[in-house]
Amino acid sequence: MSKFSYNPDVLSCLANLSNDEVFTPPQLANQMLDMLPQELFSSPDTKFLDPCTKSGVFLREIAKRLIDGLADKIPDLQKRIDHIMHHQIYGIAITRLTSLMSRRSLYCSKDASGKYSLSHFDDADGNIHFDEILHTWQNGKCRYCGASQEVYDRGDDLETHAYEFIHTDNPNELYNNMTFDVIIGNPPYQLGDGGNNASATPIYNLFVTQARKLNPLHLIMIVPSRWYCGGRGLDEFRNMMLEDESLQYIYDYKKSADCFPGIRNGGGICYFLRNVHYKSALVNIANHVEGEKANWVQRKKLDFGLNFFIRDNKVYEIVKKVKKQKESSLSDIVYSQKPYGFRTNFTDFVDTGTIKLYTKKSKRGYEYVTEEQISKNKSDLRKWKLVTSRSTSVPEEDNGQVLRMSQTFIVEPMAVVTESYIVICVSDNKEIVENCYSYLKTRFFRLLCQITIVSPDVSQRTFTLVPLQDFSKPWTDEELYKKYGLTDEEIQFIESMIRPME
Repeated sequence: MSKFSYNPDVLSCLANLSNDEVFTPPQLANQMLDMLPQELFSSPDTKFLDPCTKSGVFLREIAKRLIDGLADKIPDLQKRIDHIMHHQIYGIAITRLTSLMSRRSLYCSKDASGKYSLSHFDDADGNIHFDEILHTWQNGKCRYCGASQEVYDRGDDLETHAYEFIHTDNPNELYNNMTFDVIIGNPPYQLGDGGNNASATPIYNLFVTQARKLNPLHLIMIVPSRWYCGGRGLDEFRNMMLEDESLQYIYDYKKSADCFPGIRNGGGICYFLRNVHYKSALVNIANHVEGEKANWVQRKKLDFGLNFFIRDNKVYEIVKKVKKQKESSLSDIVYSQKPYGFRTNFTDFVDTGTIKLYTKKSKRGYEYVTEEQISKNKSDLRKWKLVTSRSTSVPEEDNGQVLRMSQTFIVEPMAVVTESYIVICVSDNKEIVENCYSYLKTRFFRLLCQITIVSPDVSQRTFTLVPLQDFSKPWTDEELYKKYGLTDEEIQFIESMIRPME
């Protein structure tokens, strides 16, 4: 054989099922296993569970470590393998196909009772099983996972996506109340809910919450990072995670592709370790930088009176300096949704009128309405307004340089906007609005907005960390850097992250 031949790990070559059911590369699986106390792999009593196995990579890599770690305690290789396979490693597959793949990865045979299995079991499943579970419908939704009955109540020939681990009130029953030392996995991320624009409901949080009920010593999972700050229906989950004193480590990827090549998952990916022996309000977090060793920083999960988590350690230090000034937030003057009462889909225009309505429902960008049609904030009519589009790009989808504030403009008196736009500043004085616009264009401003961007939707909350300034004058980045005492390194970081805005 040529010395230049390449024999890759087959599990690193698998194509993903979808953006939501992603195979974990072996290298990543081992990075996660490295976070665990390694003495776990030298004990014949340690029990591992992957409750959402797909390729079986976690189970296989755990087996490798146990085979090495138990060599002294169980010298006979076959007896060692039999003990590990029968008494230490367990899995629940997410589909029938992935159950076969997982058994092939762990036992070297899709049939654990067959002659080619590394360890013989009396049944074909071994310790990796899959049961076809049905959703439990209530008022058109599954009461366990929230799946839409209209979408998922379908024929037997189609996958139900009713995952066994999260479709029970008592997960302990799945393994006869067995206690697991480690639960590890890469759960499915979301389910389409039949809404507009292919909307979806997150379900990875359900796997994490269910795993906690089993009370393992160590829980380690890889999930989307949206839970830090936003995400549909994730408020309760976010509170649970950030108030959890056993959350010890978070390893964060701003770009999903750095973690899962070829995958785009807006908002990035993270894996975390929950350790029941760790009790602290502090978490150790590392931000992934390609080609660099992880730099772990220990800091508060909840800080500055916020109810969300600031993912980037460098941004956290900048926010700390901003918060020392104890200024009001720009969000205090930003308008909430539907500022003048017009929904995005409003089309009841008039041919002529005194009030211009900026709308994305018009090819020219505006139409006309009557004053009587304005139901909110009529006092703004004769004022100048700074507005920006409600839609933007999430950090990953813009190469990390997010929030250019496209479609930002000044709206003249006798004009209003639909809820497709966010109203940032209103004043009788055009100069005040122009000065606010100069602030919005700064990199400093947009970096602080970036923290709360986890979906392509700008809202009042986006501006929570942006300090309110004196708009009797225009602002530049240089003035803001000086005002908040930013270091040369912090300035370089901001300017490497955020593009200039014309």
